[in-house]
Amino acid sequence: MGKTLVLAEKPSVGRDLAKVLKCSNNKGSYIEGNKYVVTWALGHLVGLMDPEGYGDVYKTWRMETLPMLPKYMKLTILKKTSKQFAAVKKQLLRNDVSEIVIATDAGREGELVARWIIEKAGVKKPLKRLWISSQTNKAILDGFKNLKDAKQYDNLYRAAVCRAEADWLVGLNVTRALTCKYNAQLSAGRVQSPTLAMIVNRENEIKNFKPEDYYTISAKAKGVSFSWISSTGNTSTFKEETAESIVNKCKGRNGKIVEVKNTDKKKYAPNLYDLTELQRDANKLWGYSAKETLNIMQRLYENHKLLTYPRTDSRFITTDVVATIPERLRAVAFGEYRVAAESILKTTIKGNKNFVDNSKVSDHHAIIPTEEKGSLANLNNDEKHIYDLVVKRFLSVLLPPYEYEQTIVTMEVEGEKFTAKGNVTKKKGWKQVYEKSSMKDEDVQELPVFIKGDIVQSVSVEKNKKQTTPPARFNEATLLSAMENPQKYVSVGKDAAKTLGETGGLGTVATRADIIEKLFNSFVIEKKGKDIYPTSKGAQLIELVPQDLKSPLLTAKWESELDSIAKGKANNKKFVDDMKVYATKLVKDVKNGTEKFHHDNQTGKKCPQCGKYMLEVNGKHGKMYVCQDRECGYRESISRTTNARCPECKRKLEIRGQGEGKIYVCTNTNCNFREKASMFEKRFKNNSKVDKRVVNNYMKKLKKEAEQQEAEDNPFAALLGKFK
Repeated sequence: MGKTLVLAEKPSVGRDLAKVLKCSNNKGSYIEGNKYVVTWALGHLVGLMDPEGYGDVYKTWRMETLPMLPKYMKLTILKKTSKQFAAVKKQLLRNDVSEIVIATDAGREGELVARWIIEKAGVKKPLKRLWISSQTNKAILDGFKNLKDAKQYDNLYRAAVCRAEADWLVGLNVTRALTCKYNAQLSAGRVQSPTLAMIVNRENEIKNFKPEDYYTISAKAKGVSFSWISSTGNTSTFKEETAESIVNKCKGRNGKIVEVKNTDKKKYAPNLYDLTELQRDANKLWGYSAKETLNIMQRLYENHKLLTYPRTDSRFITTDVVATIPERLRAVAFGEYRVAAESILKTTIKGNKNFVDNSKVSDHHAIIPTEEKGSLANLNNDEKHIYDLVVKRFLSVLLPPYEYEQTIVTMEVEGEKFTAKGNVTKKKGWKQVYEKSSMKDEDVQELPVFIKGDIVQSVSVEKNKKQTTPPARFNEATLLSAMENPQKYVSVGKDAAKTLGETGGLGTVATRADIIEKLFNSFVIEKKGKDIYPTSKGAQLIELVPQDLKSPLLTAKWESELDSIAKGKANNKKFVDDMKVYATKLVKDVKNGTEKFHHDNQTGKKCPQCGKYMLEVNGKHGKMYVCQDRECGYRESISRTTNARCPECKRKLEIRGQGEGKIYVCTNTNCNFREKASMFEKRFKNNSKVDKRVVNNYMKKLKKEAEQQEAEDNPFAALLGKFK
């Protein structure tokens, strides 16, 4: 009996699997034991070949060579990680390895990572699949006891290949067509284009919005605020004279309580977290980008093993998870969670339909704590924030509902009606978990006792002038909502809205964060504060992109078809053939376009490499110069916001200039702090030990930012990259 080779997606997961499988002989690119050999990818090691790989004809970007429609799509070993591919291939082909266990992420992309490596390595050995939702030792051991035949996931693999090939055919053809036609770095795709279109449309709505004055009328009685309500149920009026006459009629008069309505109400906890909902809350509370939240979540899942699989679109758990709840509760029964966790453990835990529903779980259940006992001391601040959100949401669905009495008091003054609302808490239920939290609900006013028929002496009444407001710009939280439910933001027909609702909108929970980053990195959107604005390039690009590529319906249709392929209900060959026809149509649309594109961010500075004028752009981390020539690709930083804090006003510092001339400047316009980088860093070094720790952390952050900057250095390459 030969050995079993286990293929993980990342080194950290590989190490965890090796530990559980008692493999201790670490050989650098793999770890070996008596029965198992564990090796790993670094994400994708193999991808679809770039157009250049299909012949010299595609080496130069020319309109005449479009559309590019290879008969068979070829795979290529990715240059950056070719060394690891060679190491993995060597292990796969070992004579003493008799079977392979695919242990990459349990999802569509994870399946693709492993299968492409196995295919490119030319291995024909029996395949098994490990399919787990958490990285705890127990989950891994259970998973290895219940390995599945990899054939069960062949359709998932087919769907993944279709997704990758379709993105290649549509994305690369349209991007090349736009770039050649308008001689600018322009890129399009089935998810990024409709997302950008929503941002541009929202900006146009704001620009075209004309504010109107309207009036509300408030009354004060017994220290309680009442609001006027018309006979038709309106709480405001656009007519100032109407508001004036009501105020004059009622001011200083007595009111009569005509109705006191008490209703007992129950409010159940919101559903458990899926990734998008978690990204939304983290952005609202702490301003984390979608990508940052996913990265933090990934660490809590992989490294700390405290939370379950992050890339899930489900907000429910399955019936088989219910039996594991007591162990998960014991794992979180510490600190501020102890009281709630222990009170739940004293009850009989039943899985009710509010959080247990097998039909609402696809690949993975909602994000919940694992059975691993946590220690907040091992978590950094960001990890504590995300962990706290997930644990509290988990506890809250297991606690009884919040019960309160809602009181609506109606008062009549000179024939006009005014109402006041108030709540009286009866049982805190799940809300006890959020008492110390920034997630608390808005407080509703407590009302004194009113009795029907009461006369209220001399009521004070006033009109309040207000203005209608334009729709708000997107921030990352609201943009995620819009990507999840685009039918609420774009007018589509009833059937189309239904399709969008069923397919989960634009992109998947796993790709939305990357799409938003892509839009920032190609300078079609920028941030001012938390708000997202389209740049001039973004607004122009949307005018140039073929019409139906801007519609969220295309990606909804794709996701629906890919889902059918994954379930074995649709043909993958037909899907790819349809995509070739579609790519041809899109290229034709671009060729026939009559619009113009101009750079309105062109500077007077010439590119030191090719002599063309440079463009000034706002990257996500600061300003930079970018050569307008796609083939040149030269860029340099003008300024970059760092995580270092101003010693005078504690705002973030910006770093400007290059080499010796580098300086730190405070981002607060009212603060005059500026200092040469060499002096600033030296001052840190001469300080006490505590400061050295601070500076070390700060230097690490700078290094990380620099790496991030480097990764973003060629947005075009990143954009077209491998369409991950």
